[in-house]
Amino acid sequence: MTDLPGFWATVFDAALCLMIVILAWRVVFTADLFRAGLTFFAFGLMVAVAWARLQAVDVALAEAAIGAGLTGALFLAAFARRAKPGGEETSEPARAAGEKES
Repeated sequence: MTDLPGFWATVFDAALCLMIVILAWRVVFTADLFRAGLTFFAFGLMVAVAWARLQAVDVALAEAAIGAGLTGALFLAAFARRAKPGGEETSEPARAAGEKES
């Protein structure tokens, strides 16, 4: 006789692993940086769920707080600072005060 709760747990774990791999692939190969940042945020949340499924709740909380929350917020803040006030994006790095253009 099949253990149904165990079967569905295995299906959930397989779907979770597949989702993590897909999100990791999309983070690396997405051309739009803002979309990559949001995908990275989702990736961090899925990894936190995976840690929770492995019964490592402390690691899951740290991953959710640092990996998804803090890092995702820093990425989005960096993307917001990267855009010029006119709405155009710049690919040039910011120059320090007093630094001359060569």
